[in-house]
Amino acid sequence: MVEITQITPGKVGSRRNIPLLLGRILRASWPVADALVVVVMAVIAGAVYHLVAYGEVGPVIDFAKVGATVALFRWILQHPVSTISARPRGSVRHQFYLWNAAFLCLLAFGFLGKISDAYSRGTILLFYLSGLPILILWQETWKRFVRQGLHSGRLAVRHGLLLGTLAKVEEFRRKYRPGQSGMIVSDTVILPEEALDETPGGDVVLNEVLGKTIDLLRRSSLDDVVVLLPWSATHAVNACADRLMTLPVSVQLGPEAIFDRFGQVHLSRLGPATMLNLIRPPLTRIEVLSKRLFDFCGALALLIAIAPLLLIVAVLIKLDSPGPVFFRQQRHGFNQRRFRILKFRTMTVAEDGIAFTQAIKDDPRITRIGRYLRRWNIDELPQLVNVLTGDMSLVGPRPHALTHDQDFERRVAFYARRHNIKPGITGWAQVNGHRGPTDTEEKMRARVEHDFYYIDNWSILLDLYILALTVLSPRAFRNAH
Repeated sequence: MVEITQITPGKVGSRRNIPLLLGRILRASWPVADALVVVVMAVIAGAVYHLVAYGEVGPVIDFAKVGATVALFRWILQHPVSTISARPRGSVRHQFYLWNAAFLCLLAFGFLGKISDAYSRGTILLFYLSGLPILILWQETWKRFVRQGLHSGRLAVRHGLLLGTLAKVEEFRRKYRPGQSGMIVSDTVILPEEALDETPGGDVVLNEVLGKTIDLLRRSSLDDVVVLLPWSATHAVNACADRLMTLPVSVQLGPEAIFDRFGQVHLSRLGPATMLNLIRPPLTRIEVLSKRLFDFCGALALLIAIAPLLLIVAVLIKLDSPGPVFFRQQRHGFNQRRFRILKFRTMTVAEDGIAFTQAIKDDPRITRIGRYLRRWNIDELPQLVNVLTGDMSLVGPRPHALTHDQDFERRVAFYARRHNIKPGITGWAQVNGHRGPTDTEEKMRARVEHDFYYIDNWSILLDLYILALTVLSPRAFRNAH
């Protein structure tokens, strides 16, 4: 007997359709609202600049045209994505590149159209510099509102049906909670286990279920059918795809358990072969190049600016205690390649290798001048040379001693993933207070989690933010000893 569990029409009535109506209205109006924000920012930037420079508001209509052009280019350049979801696209990195690409298109359009002289350069520059942070703040506010609406059930964008075995359907509901991702599950069709057998009896049961499912879908106004079957049951999956292809609905094959291990799974093609991408490098080639350019220019400028400070510190170290000025120690860098990190010597010892003891609070090995250097992170400044040589970045996961790497790689899951980008002089973990001794597994896990967040959300703006916090935030100096 085929079992079809269906929510009665009375339960999927106007009360349930209110979240769907609200969600679809917000989804349709989002591009317009986003464009209006850009236009308003352009008008405000132009008016402010002209009031300061010329004492008048200026040509507001022209400012609005510039904003509308940037908004149009942003809309054209961004990939079509669902604007209402539990995790809507709009990361800082994505918005940074989208904003810069839109302005490059604006400049090219103005140059080719010979209209660039009609617009104030000051207005354009102020709009460019102020627009991105305001836009990111607006989108973060929007995402928070959407996320709360989805989790509370006040917003939805899809009507769906779940088709699969009882175990897979229950697992999907429990693990992924489709109601919190914008889908109202109106109907559920349970497929008996015998329908997965590639036998005459199994085909009869499977065809019976699919026939009743198709009748149900033709009577309903649904958007999605989620097929929840083991991927190994290729016969049943193909049968579902063949029969449901005749309906104007989106048919999606539900996730396998392996998906839970990987954050960004997507399909790719290699010639005629369709493949499932489980892992990709954290940065594209363009991103690697831009980060390297940022690191090199930043490190060179800082070294020139602080050269007198470095010289003074070197003299003080030499006067304070016998030994070399610099301390060099082997660390793991990008892709676990070894390099020698450069620091000002702050201890009476210079341990390198397996026999290494991490510094603790009030460590007697720390010199008098060394305490001040460590307290204010000045001992890390020679690593700017490591940045110039390409072994390190200004910002990234802090490199640990080799013995600590080996220890924590055994104890912390995916610890070695920290080496998928270059280590940094400072990092997201450090500016959030996760520095100093890693004498417990909990401390190390917290540090690693922050490193993973940085790897997954890297952008030039995030690097600038971390560099600012390194100097200004009290948490960046916590546990420094």
